[in-house]
Amino acid sequence: MKNTLAQRRAERSWSQEDLARLAEVSRQTINSIERGRYEPRLELAFRLAQLFDCAIEDLFAPR
Repeated sequence: MKNTLAQRRAERSWSQEDLARLAEVSRQTINSIERGRYEPRLELAFRLAQLFDCAIEDLFAPR
């Protein structure tokens, strides 16, 4: 799954640690999502979309 997490995070000048704290996950989880090694569960995808004030489809798309 492709995602725009790193770009959106950079637009807000958030580190992976900042986003992890806000999303209540580990920094390693954010890193794995950004690298495409881990696909988040729906609950986390909703939480991330809420943090970025966008739709889940704006963050994640099939390859």
